[in-house]
Amino acid sequence: MEKKILKAGIVGSGFAAAFHYDALLRVFGVQVVISGAYSATREKLLKFAGARNIKAFGSLDDLIAAVDVVHVCTPPVTHEPIVIAALKQNKQVIVEKPFTGYFGDGSEDFNGDHFSKSKGLEFSLQSIRNMLQAEKSGAGRIMYAENWIYAPAIQKEKELLQKTGAQIIWMHGEESHSGSHSPTYGIWKFSGGGSMIGKGCHPLAAAIYLKQVEGKARNGKPIRPKTITARTHAITRMKDFQNDGFLRATYQDTEDFALLHLEFEDGTIADLFASELVLGGVHNWIEVNTTNHRTICNITPNNAMQAYTPAEKYFENVYVVEKTETKQGWSSMSPDESWFTGYQHEMEAFYRSAAYGDELESDSSLAADVIATIYAGYVSAERKGAEVEIPNL
Repeated sequence: MEKKILKAGIVGSGFAAAFHYDALLRVFGVQVVISGAYSATREKLLKFAGARNIKAFGSLDDLIAAVDVVHVCTPPVTHEPIVIAALKQNKQVIVEKPFTGYFGDGSEDFNGDHFSKSKGLEFSLQSIRNMLQAEKSGAGRIMYAENWIYAPAIQKEKELLQKTGAQIIWMHGEESHSGSHSPTYGIWKFSGGGSMIGKGCHPLAAAIYLKQVEGKARNGKPIRPKTITARTHAITRMKDFQNDGFLRATYQDTEDFALLHLEFEDGTIADLFASELVLGGVHNWIEVNTTNHRTICNITPNNAMQAYTPAEKYFENVYVVEKTETKQGWSSMSPDESWFTGYQHEMEAFYRSAAYGDELESDSSLAADVIATIYAGYVSAERKGAEVEIPNL
C-alpha cells in the first residue's frame, strides 16, 4: 500500500516543539511533510525553524490553513483557542499535556495560593467542554499527546490485561525530578498549577488508561475514576528550606509535591505522587497489581544501558538521560530515550489514525478525565484531603 502524505505544522518553538519535530522524523507508516512552525515569539520561532530548515509562518491562521495536522506545543494557558481554531478548519490536532486548566482571573496580581479551587475546577471543565464541542462539530479529532500511553512498558501491560482477563486492584506510580525546564512553570497563571498538573498528569493518565483497557477487555466498557483524595505541599517555599542549589526553588505560587489517591467506579484504587524534589534524573514509573499478575513499568530510568565514568569531562558531549545533575559515576544511560518514553510510538499512532483511521488510544476523553481528576484533586487538597467526586464529561 502506498503511504499517504500528510502535512504537519508545529505551533510552538520550545522544548515540546523540539520533541515533536524529532518524533515526526521517525514516523514510517505515513509520509509526513513538516510544512513549518509558528510561534508568537518571533525571535525564538526564527531560531527554531532556521535550525531545522523549515518555514517560519507569519501567523497561526496561515499555518493551520497550510497543513493537515496541527501540533499544539505551547504552554497550556494557550491551548484552548489554538485547538478550537484548528478544529474549526477540520484539522487533526495533536495537543500537548496538560490539556487545559485554570490560569487565573486575568489580573496582574493573581496568586495561585489564594483563590477558590472550586472555581478552578469549574473553569477547567468549561474549557474542556468548549474543545469537545468544537471536536464534535467538525471532522478533525483531538489527539492527546500523553507519551506514557504509548511507552512500550505501558503497551505491554495493555497486552497482559487483554490476554489474561485480570482485574487491576491497585496501582501506584510517580513522576518526579528536580524541576521543570520552563521558566513559566511555577507561576499558576501560566502553568495552571504545580506538581499535580505538571507532573501528576503523566502517571494519572496511565492509571486511567489502564483501567479503560481493563474495563473494555472484561466488560466492554471503560472503568472511570470516581473520587479523589489529594494533598499538596510547597516544600521549596518553606522558610527553613535548605537550598543547596540542586533542586529548582523558584516556584512563585504553586506546589512542588502532590499526592493523589483515586477510587475507580469498581472500587479499586490508585496512589500516585508527583514532585520537583527528586535528584538523579527523571523518575517515571507505575506499578500495576492485578488478580493474576504484577508489573512494574519503568518509563525512566530503566536499566537497558548503564554507564560509568570516573570524570564528567569524558561524557561532556554525550547525552546521558534527561534532568540528571551529573554524568560522573554510574548512570542509567538511555540508548534511545524517545523510544522508551513513547514519543516515537505516540507520533506513529497519531499519524496512522489521521491517515488510515486506526483506533486512537489517547484521545479527548482521556484528556478530559485527566484534567477533571486533577482539578477535583486541587479542591480536595484545599479541603485538607477531603474526598471529592470527579466530574464525568
